Amino acid sequence: MADYERFRLLLEEERQLKLALLPALRADIAAANSARQGANVDDEHDPEGATIAFELSQASALLNQSSAGLDQVEAALTRIADGTYGSCAVCGRPIAEGRLEARPWTPYCIDHAAAGRS
Repeated sequence: MADYERFRLLLEEERQLKLALLPALRADIAAANSARQGANVDDEHDPEGATIAFELSQASALLNQSSAGLDQVEAALTRIADGTYGSCAVCGRPIAEGRLEARPWTPYCIDHAAAGRS
């Protein structure tokens, strides 16, 4: 098995960044919901309503994306721990090092990346 220590360190760093970001995104959502409760509920006709709805939608999308990214990072760290990191989850062939450098959380080689969306 190859030495994936540098990827483990990258993944740990990414994990910490995402863990720090999630509470801030949740706070943004709570603030937008709070502002929405104080505003006119007719988002279409209230000038502030559309802005609040947009901010809420944007923060929710970022929260979902960050949560999914954290799940991918956690799964990659698990693969490092169990010795399967760096092997494609579909074909079992090694994932190119350049691909792992670009996307250290990916479980797929470039040939199977489109199928797994990673």
